[in-house]
Amino acid sequence: MDPIPQLSPRRLPWIFIALAAAALLIQLNPAWRGTLLYDRPRLAHGELWRAWTGHFVHFGWPHFIADTGLFLLLGWVLQGRHARFSALALGLMPAFISAVLYGLDPAMQRYGGLSALNLGLLLYLAAQGWQRNWADWFWPAVLLVYVGEIIFESLQGGHGGGMIRFDDPAVRVATSAHLASAAYALLAWLVASRWAQKNRSP
Repeated sequence: MDPIPQLSPRRLPWIFIALAAAALLIQLNPAWRGTLLYDRPRLAHGELWRAWTGHFVHFGWPHFIADTGLFLLLGWVLQGRHARFSALALGLMPAFISAVLYGLDPAMQRYGGLSALNLGLLLYLAAQGWQRNWADWFWPAVLLVYVGEIIFESLQGGHGGGMIRFDDPAVRVATSAHLASAAYALLAWLVASRWAQKNRSP
């Protein structure tokens, strides 16, 4: 397994920190939720910013702490190893996930949280780590946990997937969002692998 980046101001994931601070600001102002949340009917009426901002809205403090904590940890690792991917993913993956939800899951009327984005970042990191060392057990274990969670959520009909309690009992785990993030991460990994092979070719 690759060494963890050392903690220093120059290596801190400032983009991730800024976005986590934005999520905190949203959490501290509950009245903003209605304006920023992924809301399918309002998206249909042209409020397209929700496709991105909805990922930074959380249903309660336990949801916020779990999602944002993992987001910062992933940012710390990714910023040093895959800075270009990180910048592109933070700009494109939220909209990609929302587009998949809008196009393929019409029953999903509302969505919020960083969990799908986190899982996409984690899957890309795991795929890259395993590709560097196929004998390393750590990354296959991460991938197995990821796949296991998706299967568990699907079997539970979207009502499983962890012990986090939401502040809205109508909220369910968005398995389709997690599948969308997996698709994005795998596509990004394939593109990055192809690019690396091309650059290595004489």
